[in-house]
Amino acid sequence: MWGDWHQVWEIVSQPDNVPIVALLFLVPFYVWYACRQAFATDRLIAQLETDPQLAKTHHRKVFPWKAGWDREVHVWPYLMRIEFLAAIIVTIILMVWSITLNAPLEEPANPNLTMNPAKAPWYFLGLQEMLVYFDPWIAGVVMPTLIIIGLMVIPYVDANPLGNGYYTYRQRRFAIWTFLFGFLFLWVIMIVIGTFIRGPGWMWFWPTQTWDHNRLEFAVNRNLDQIVGIDGSWLAHLLPQTLKASSPIIARAIFGIFPLVLYVILAAYLIHLICNLTAFSRKIYKRMTLLQIVTVQVLLVLMLSLPVKILLRLLFRIKYIWVTPWFSI
Repeated sequence: MWGDWHQVWEIVSQPDNVPIVALLFLVPFYVWYACRQAFATDRLIAQLETDPQLAKTHHRKVFPWKAGWDREVHVWPYLMRIEFLAAIIVTIILMVWSITLNAPLEEPANPNLTMNPAKAPWYFLGLQEMLVYFDPWIAGVVMPTLIIIGLMVIPYVDANPLGNGYYTYRQRRFAIWTFLFGFLFLWVIMIVIGTFIRGPGWMWFWPTQTWDHNRLEFAVNRNLDQIVGIDGSWLAHLLPQTLKASSPIIARAIFGIFPLVLYVILAAYLIHLICNLTAFSRKIYKRMTLLQIVTVQVLLVLMLSLPVKILLRLLFRIKYIWVTPWFSI
């Protein structure tokens, strides 16, 4: 039993994994702290709505718009003093970190001897984990591009004027839950899996399991068309003689379109229901143009495709949904 936990300690104590270990504690703490501040603000807003006279008291510091912006807080010395102290603390932490932990430099790369497991830096482990579920061009090019584009369009599609400059949950439910789902589940958890769960051969090892380099996995990954039994025999009678040999490939390519279209319809409908529960569509959609609405829906449907594909791969061993001679999804 000690050997199993010793494996966990070896992973945690590696200098490369120090940021991830800190991330496991810092991210939940700051999420909790932000939620605590947001709920406190919501309670104060509820009090101000019932008794507007409170805006003329000490609440004007928390909600200056309620007091007509009649109280100014200068950048110097209030903000600059806090930022200066924060910079000093961060500098001290980085100096202690660099002195106590050696840089994990290794020997020059040897093409005849590959590391096992071969892992990317911790901030790229989420992308490396995505390679298990998608083609390399999707996991390494398309998905990161969509992430960057999605972050860039947020200021242009977020038409909610509330929640700027103060913490609130009631006024930003949809934005908060989208962030928690996209950042914590689709990014942080993927990094944790790539660091602590994936062992030699990028195989799945639970935290208490010893990394066995001689372990073999007899997992059979199948495409969806193989499960359904698409062989192209029905299509061979409709194709000319020159294309009859390619009928299985064409049949698989045609079949894969239908489950993807079905997923887009179901995912869009599910997102619409969630938006109604959070009062997002009723209030925010009224301020958005058609282009903004379509952009939000497309990005959310694509974001939801990642956990769906992960579940299909881990639970049902489905490798690809749509198989073509040029790409597979």
